[in-house]
Amino acid sequence: MNATITPHIFNVDQDNFETEVLQASLKTPVLVDFWATWCEPCKSLGPVLEKLAVEYSGAFRLGKVDVDKNQELAGVFGIRSIPTVMLVKDGQILDGFAGALPEGQLREFLSRHIQPLDGDVQETSEEVAPESPEQAINRLQQAIAAEPDRSELKLDLALALAQAGHASAAEAELNALPANLAIDARAVRLRNQLDLSRSLEGAPALDTLQQRVQANPQDWEAHDLLGVRLLLGDDQAAGLDQWLLLLECARDWNDGQAKKRLLAAFNTLDDAELVARYRRRMASLLF
Repeated sequence: MNATITPHIFNVDQDNFETEVLQASLKTPVLVDFWATWCEPCKSLGPVLEKLAVEYSGAFRLGKVDVDKNQELAGVFGIRSIPTVMLVKDGQILDGFAGALPEGQLREFLSRHIQPLDGDVQETSEEVAPESPEQAINRLQQAIAAEPDRSELKLDLALALAQAGHASAAEAELNALPANLAIDARAVRLRNQLDLSRSLEGAPALDTLQQRVQANPQDWEAHDLLGVRLLLGDDQAAGLDQWLLLLECARDWNDGQAKKRLLAAFNTLDDAELVARYRRRMASLLF
């Protein structure tokens, strides 16, 4: 399988990785596709990625890495299965996934991080309905039954279960992951999300917690739980503010809970600018 080379699609090797991926991503996001000629799922994923790169007309570039020809580069990224796709932006890995996702899910992935240039993405001849979490669960369970040794599919299943609201089942899948995938960025993020959600079991409602902190500004438990509710709700910055207040006024409360909450929260957020800003504020309080 050879990539159709265009201004938006290019081959990546160890010689051009620094300039064409890391440096170039400071201006334009780069989607890096790790593939091989013998990989059957790569043959279905690759053409769809190329199609989307053309549709987005330069909003991102697609870099193709043949892992057989670039084993050292694949090793640097810790690639253990293919296809694996990583999104590099501002010189850093922002997100990624393993396996051949369907087109609808690929579009959803891109929409989270990349804005099309000059309006909407070109209309396709056929509208692709987004895959629902339950559909993803069904697809992944079938794929695992067919290929039980593909552990990356089990991580995808854990993510789909969590998205569908099946927290216990998602945690069970996470706990069953092999060691190499247990430390995958997506697994770490999901575990932090589940831990935060679990802390709200039996917790008071948002308005009750707000009333408690107004009545007693030193009700540290209320500040902590209010932070979780705000973070998982629609005001992430306000949630982080609760833990900064705890860190400033009661750093040692509950065995340093505020610092732990902040670090867990940083691992769940997509907004890199927000995370960077609050990391600096946390550091200013700690050091």
